[in-house]
Amino acid sequence: MKYALVTGGSRGIGKAVCVKLASMGYNVVVNYVSNEEEAQKTAALVREYGVEAELLRFNVADYDETIAALEKWQAEHNGEYIEVLVNNAGICKDNLMMWMEREDWRKVIEISLDGFYNVTQPLLKPMLVKKFGRIINMVSLSGLKGIAGQVNYSAAKGGVIAATKALAQEVARKNVTVNAVAPGFIKTDMVAGLDESELKKTIPANRFGTAEEVANLVGFLASKDSSYITGEIISINGGLYS
Repeated sequence: MKYALVTGGSRGIGKAVCVKLASMGYNVVVNYVSNEEEAQKTAALVREYGVEAELLRFNVADYDETIAALEKWQAEHNGEYIEVLVNNAGICKDNLMMWMEREDWRKVIEISLDGFYNVTQPLLKPMLVKKFGRIINMVSLSGLKGIAGQVNYSAAKGGVIAATKALAQEVARKNVTVNAVAPGFIKTDMVAGLDESELKKTIPANRFGTAEEVANLVGFLASKDSSYITGEIISINGGLYS
């Protein structure tokens, strides 16, 4: 039995990643916080591939809640472990720094950066014991180049990028890889308010990407074909930035 956990798996890139991993034969644990209806829709798509889909509700930014949910899952799956972890949960609270509320800074940092720790740390030991694991962190173009109006988001994703590189060095000998995927403009709810017609002019590929294209990259990094790739931040942005 192979299990994968995708945080923020109910919509957008997370949903596409869940479906991709299901197509690769993984039983998928779909994490969500509040939108159970969308999480159930994702689970239904996962089950179409003949694998299990489990909903696991917890807020990645809440350490105690996260640990309780993961421990409960482990207790119900004796002898099994989550071998693929996709840290996808994240939010945007955009504003210029001079007007940014402390709460908007805190929430973005906690969900992306604290969430990375809260979920990854307890799942790491079983991967090391079993001598196989794939940790894939969803970061962003913002974390690579910085984007005005996204100081909080850039800081959060930049922190995860650095953590990815450091953790990869700690666990590589145990056949556990740690990589990050850095999307540019992808057609999801997160970019719904942006002017796509104008922004695509800045992209060499002249279009926004799709969640499925990001999921295909995640699928490769989750596979055994990527076993010699670790500590990498792989951009998927249509040539916008490299």
